[in-house]
Amino acid sequence: MAATSAFDLETALAERRRLHRYRTRLTVDAPAGRETVIDGRRYLNFCANDYLGLANHPEVIHALKQAADDIGVGSGASHLVCGHSRFHHALEEQLAEATGRPRALLFSTGFMANLGVVGALLDKPDAVFEDKLNHASLIDAGLASGARFRRYLHNDADSLAAQLARADARRKLVITDGVFSMDGDAAPLAALCDVADAHDAWMMVDDAHGFGVLGDQGAGTPAAQQVAARIPVYMATLGKALGTFGAFVAGSDALIETLIQFARPYIYTTAMPPAVAAATLKSLSIMRTDTWRRDKLVALIAQFRGGAQAQGYTLMDSATPIQPLLIGDDAAALQLSARLREQGVLVSAIRPPTVPDGTARLRVTLSAAHEPEDVVALLAALGEAPPPQD
Repeated sequence: MAATSAFDLETALAERRRLHRYRTRLTVDAPAGRETVIDGRRYLNFCANDYLGLANHPEVIHALKQAADDIGVGSGASHLVCGHSRFHHALEEQLAEATGRPRALLFSTGFMANLGVVGALLDKPDAVFEDKLNHASLIDAGLASGARFRRYLHNDADSLAAQLARADARRKLVITDGVFSMDGDAAPLAALCDVADAHDAWMMVDDAHGFGVLGDQGAGTPAAQQVAARIPVYMATLGKALGTFGAFVAGSDALIETLIQFARPYIYTTAMPPAVAAATLKSLSIMRTDTWRRDKLVALIAQFRGGAQAQGYTLMDSATPIQPLLIGDDAAALQLSARLREQGVLVSAIRPPTVPDGTARLRVTLSAAHEPEDVVALLAALGEAPPPQD
């Protein structure tokens, strides 16, 4: 049966191709780490979010295998039916301790955690205020909640204050990324907390890219900025610095009980495999004790930024493992990514709608698994493949 005009999918796909914004998947054949293998060729990998190099850590792998032997693979049910294992419970307790919160609650993904939190806390009489560059999951969560939805200028406390001053709502929730996934910069949390406090609003931080990387023992962006006690809702993921899978929300006993009772993505989803929770327990322990991993990241970041600036690349204001090279034009970013790949270096080209128009970039991500000579190789490849001129 021929598709109706309302379902003319090919036209939209063709337009995305024309704009150089068509996404394609790479099929890798290697463990996550400093290198990857695609179509039989080995590449230096500067795409992954495995910031601490734990995704392929032998102790983490052993913990997963041992737990799978002990308790199987699937959890068998949601947390509220019979899927909440002792590994899940122990991980929640350790995540609460690591973040300095009374309790923590596991979710299967960061996207689901954000949908669950915002949907449980807000409804039509409420209002949500989000940074312009917040992650898509936060934007979708705010829109899906039914609350009045407002966006303030990126990292701009004055813009937030103006939005809050005009709001007449039962509950007001301010949401920001801790570290922004495409720019790598950190939110000015103290200033945002000051504004939120002045307008009787709660703060929520999605720290997917800060947890494990920033703060003492990797406790995250709020801890690094010494405002953790001022953030009632703290969310982070387990598939980045911890190298496993899933997400969690940490906060007060009342917050966690509210999510257990009202967060639909939590209530109606099968619990993550208990062996993954066991693996995460091990990676969390390593994250907290191996301070050298964060120290190494700091050195690699400084090495890369110095070399890229010397070559004339436009860097963004980031002191984190996310080091974007601003290119601007979509096609030019794709061309540069392809030229690096020809030299055995894998770096993703990020284009709209993931980033604003005119800000296409190469998103370089560094890991404690990288060595200084890897950064030397990346910089050499960039030197051989300068960004095309407009």
